[in-house]
Amino acid sequence: MTQKLLFAGTIPLLVVCAAMAADVIGGKWTMSQEGSNGGPPHVTTFDLKVDGMTLTGTVTAPMGGRGGGAAPAPVPIAIANGKVNGNTINFDVVRDFAGNSTTTRYQGTVSGDTMHIKQTIDLGNGPQTVQGDAKRATQ
Repeated sequence: MTQKLLFAGTIPLLVVCAAMAADVIGGKWTMSQEGSNGGPPHVTTFDLKVDGMTLTGTVTAPMGGRGGGAAPAPVPIAIANGKVNGNTINFDVVRDFAGNSTTTRYQGTVSGDTMHIKQTIDLGNGPQTVQGDAKRATQ
């Protein structure tokens, strides 16, 4: 009998926790990082959706722009393997560069209207990690 009551009380608690994570993490976030060699800042937009412990959405960031040419227009790329655990998120973004698939791994922690993000990518010369803060979009 006690187990049934405990189980019945746990279900609503899990639903409330999942709804709170969606409110805290879901939505648009913008991260601006210093541009290389004094160039314009590198702005990344995260559009996140939470369903229970699953994170989906897109990441939009400028790509390329090296070699003197103008950077192509940013394109949203779908999030893969997204997970939510409390205020912590983890997800991957897989991009295709000239026929080669590259995965960027994102890890983040949300605190209020700030998401502390660590992104790791390996372009063939060992993993490179960059950290930054994304701010919740006001619109």
